Amino acid sequence: MSTSGGMRAVLAALIANLGIAVAKFIAFFVTGSASMLSEAVHSVADSGNQVLLIVGNRHARRESEDHNFGYGRVRYIYGFIVAIVLFVVGGLYSLYEGIHKFSHPEEIGDSRVAIAVLVVAIALESFSLRTALQEVSHVRGTRTLWQFVRAARQPELPVIVLEDIGALTGLIFAFVGVVGSTVTGDARWDGLGAAAVGVLLVVIAVILSLEMTSMLVGESALEEDAAAIRFQISSSTFVQQLIHLRTLYVGPDELLVVAKIGVAAETTSAEVSSAIDQIERDIRSAVPHARYISIEPDLLR
Repeated sequence: MSTSGGMRAVLAALIANLGIAVAKFIAFFVTGSASMLSEAVHSVADSGNQVLLIVGNRHARRESEDHNFGYGRVRYIYGFIVAIVLFVVGGLYSLYEGIHKFSHPEEIGDSRVAIAVLVVAIALESFSLRTALQEVSHVRGTRTLWQFVRAARQPELPVIVLEDIGALTGLIFAFVGVVGSTVTGDARWDGLGAAAVGVLLVVIAVILSLEMTSMLVGESALEEDAAAIRFQISSSTFVQQLIHLRTLYVGPDELLVVAKIGVAAETTSAEVSSAIDQIERDIRSAVPHARYISIEPDLLR
């Protein structure tokens, strides 16, 4: 996955969410709608999350002798923080507001303002989601969107895609809540809309936290990359057996490859050294993000 592509999606989402947040807060002050307040808080949380992703990406570029494999995993940490913010600030607050307004309904003011803002917000969120999906289409191959989220080793695009899908769905919930309250005269519809937004955000936050946890613990190479690495090693005329292969993402764009190979007993050390150098070149040609490669030869008798 292209890191630059992920950051383009992050910037597009940030610009959209900042504008949407301002509009939603104005609509809330005019109407007093719980759905609008939940959506405004949602947009603020999303904007903060995108800033976190940008900061994490910048910090990941640092170099230090104390961290031989770099700071790449910092991006996973910031991705995990995003999930926590979305859960606490977005999900739990919206749930509280929705339950409160359902139990103590208050009439919505000028619902036309809320509806107009929601329609504009839906258009802007659709633009943001379209940008993210365009970036995803460049890298996901034949995978479905869900398979892409599960297989991605870079945090930015999966986070933005899930956030944008959640934001668009949340806007629809809020729209239904506001329109339902206006048509029926029952303000509890507004509370239901806010609660639905809260449940949605909690679900997305849980999914994100599980994915980020998996990345932090350390994920291996994708199956197609692992197969390409096995092929390059096994194709060497000096390799009689691939004894084992271990891979680990030490950062979103950096793969560690550790392999043990069996060579014939009569193979000289010069031949082994030359063969390993060639294998490393072949692996990096097939899997460019295989940055760290360690191949241990073992004599087969």
